[in-house]
Amino acid sequence: MTRLQATYEIESPVGVARAAEVIAGEQSTGTFIRLASETDDLRARSAARVEAVEITGASDHPGLPCRLKADRYEQGRITLSWPVDTFGPSLPNILATVAGNLFELAEVSAIRLLSLEIPDSIAAACPGPQFGIAGTRALVGVETGPMIGTIVKPSVGLSAAETAALAGDLARAGIDFIKDDELQGNGPACPLEERARLVMQALDEAAQVTGRKVMYAFNITDEVTDMWRHLEMLEGLGATCAMVSLNSVGLAGLRAVRDRSPLPIHAHRNGWGLLSRSPHIGIAYPAMQKLWRLAGADHLHVNGLASKFTEPDDVVIEAAQAVQAPVSDSHDHAALPVFSSGQTAWQVGPSADALGNDDFLICAGGGIMSHPGGPAAGITSFRQAAAAQAQGVDVRTYAADHPELAAALDAFKGAVTRG
Repeated sequence: MTRLQATYEIESPVGVARAAEVIAGEQSTGTFIRLASETDDLRARSAARVEAVEITGASDHPGLPCRLKADRYEQGRITLSWPVDTFGPSLPNILATVAGNLFELAEVSAIRLLSLEIPDSIAAACPGPQFGIAGTRALVGVETGPMIGTIVKPSVGLSAAETAALAGDLARAGIDFIKDDELQGNGPACPLEERARLVMQALDEAAQVTGRKVMYAFNITDEVTDMWRHLEMLEGLGATCAMVSLNSVGLAGLRAVRDRSPLPIHAHRNGWGLLSRSPHIGIAYPAMQKLWRLAGADHLHVNGLASKFTEPDDVVIEAAQAVQAPVSDSHDHAALPVFSSGQTAWQVGPSADALGNDDFLICAGGGIMSHPGGPAAGITSFRQAAAAQAQGVDVRTYAADHPELAAALDAFKGAVTRG
């Protein structure tokens, strides 16, 4: 493949085929009227092409407010392609091409970007994950099985010293991974530098007892030059992970972090619902995650099964599988899927079954912290659930002689039916 391809689900008052032509023009060489300088040669060289049109249905009302009115709004899928020479490997400009003004065109009453097919030339020119799954396993010290993580809770309100004390307790209890909540940045109440210094001191002390250093993802989301400064500080303290909020820093910010980072990048997708929740407009996760991986994300959040959020399980599974799939024909650039949001021991086995492997991180706040036996028992319950799945034993059967798991299944039995 030598051209970038994007597939959309659309609805149109002027018909799907006509709307596809309008989108192709708007997102490449055209405008509302043919220009004298838009020669046939220029169009052949630089224009987007309509590669496929499929009609799937129709509606008697528009999915979105639309200036153009019709008695029938045709629905379908279209695939467009662009020559790489018009944008090169610039991810921000690729995003502007496949997800730019097209969302505002009057000829569409609904439009959603479903998927991207990335040419090898683009994938080869982008850095991709620096650590990915294997590098993260090596740093965490977990060779097999899912990695078990948690989030500092309360999300905000703890001092740097209180955060460090909690991190130390969790490390001694056997956790693999801890992360700042995305709401905890670098505010005066809990400055990042002080928090990082005290947390790393607590983790280093715990490692003297456990023999293993817990990975902590510090939220460095900030202006680009500040994020670079935060990375230098974390490296100096011996930290092993940095977290960024993807929709706050953008593709250019993520790439800037990747270019300077000596640490894995834990990429949090907070705000994703704004881009994806409506069926009538937005971007599907399998499309966007490719750009984040190309920019250098090592870990990517995908929500969780039976989570507290609105996404159904099939969407979560599709997202997790997409993160591990090759980004182009010849480049894997696989990242580590991160299941989170209302996760308990109930979700461990189904998550592994859905992926077909155990190369994932599952982060639980209440599912660990609120275990009746305390955080250490909560962590143990997750490991026992993973062992049950690996041995092909029903989790309830396995719990019969594993009290930590039994207590978790009873305490969090509502997690089976959520979502």
